[in-house]
Amino acid sequence: MSFNPFSLAGRRLLVTGASSGIGRQIAISCAEMGGTVVLTGRHGERLHDTLGHLAGSGHSAVAADLLETGAIDRVVAEAGALDGVVHAAGIARMVPFRMISHAHLDDVLGLNVHAPLLLTKALLAKRSLQQGASIVFVGAVASEVGPVATAVYSASKAALLGAARTLALEVAKHKMRANVLSPGYVRTPLLDALGRNGAKIDELLDITPLGLGEPIDVAHAAVFLLSDASRWMTRSLFIADGGLTSRMSI
Repeated sequence: MSFNPFSLAGRRLLVTGASSGIGRQIAISCAEMGGTVVLTGRHGERLHDTLGHLAGSGHSAVAADLLETGAIDRVVAEAGALDGVVHAAGIARMVPFRMISHAHLDDVLGLNVHAPLLLTKALLAKRSLQQGASIVFVGAVASEVGPVATAVYSASKAALLGAARTLALEVAKHKMRANVLSPGYVRTPLLDALGRNGAKIDELLDITPLGLGEPIDVAHAAVFLLSDASRWMTRSLFIADGGLTSRMSI
């Protein structure tokens, strides 16, 4: 059989935010490519529904709110040795800059920045990430575009890129890689919620050459970043947005 650089066979992978949306599809796609997947998310029932859709065997789920005391340690303990991790958990809330509050900052930065960074730190401290592991942070093109009323969300996703680039330098001696996957507007429950809260989704679609994305489009990019196909990529910002940000570049 010829070598498939996109295969995840023999690899154990942790996916956060796997109970819905992009995280759920990434977990499903990783399993389809032969990976053994450890799922985590805050919603236990939906998490186990995702588990039931995974091809193959040996997968597991850990219901956990990564912001709760002890949750990260529990996830790390149950995940075991890993060849990759995808930080897909996150929230997006529209708040005009003049209405930013400590509570809003804590909510968004807590889940979007503190949780993935502290989880990665714990995985490294416990030596859970194996030689050559791939670390993928799911960002957002909001960090490049800065839509109205998304200051804190956009800042949270921009923070991931800075952190990933520093992290990549520090783990390169172990042949580990760290990259940011930055999706555009994708058909998920999160996008639906933004639309209900006033986001002008139709206007964004009008300037996206390839239109609205699907979770599978982002999942395929995640598989690439986890696999040997991207073994020479680190510190990178991988944008998958249907051409949205290219249209906005002047």
